[in-house]
Amino acid sequence: MKLKVVIHEAEEGGYWAEVPAIPGCATQGETFEELLQNLYQAVEGCLSVDVERVKETGTDRVVEIAV
Repeated sequence: MKLKVVIHEAEEGGYWAEVPAIPGCATQGETFEELLQNLYQAVEGCLSVDVERVKETGTDRVVEIAV
C-alpha cells in the first residue's frame, strides 16, 4: 500500500506530517529521519484501531489482511 503524506516544517524546528487518506493520522519529528520512523508507527497505529463494530449477517465474514 502506498500513501501520500504531507510534510510540514514546524515553526519551532523539526517537522510534522499528516496522512490525508487517514483522518487524524499525524506525527512529528525533530529530524526528517525521525519523522519518517514516526510516520510508519503512526500509520500502523491509526490503521489498527477498531472504529466500530460492523453488523454481520449469516453470510458475512470479517477477516484481517496485512498491507
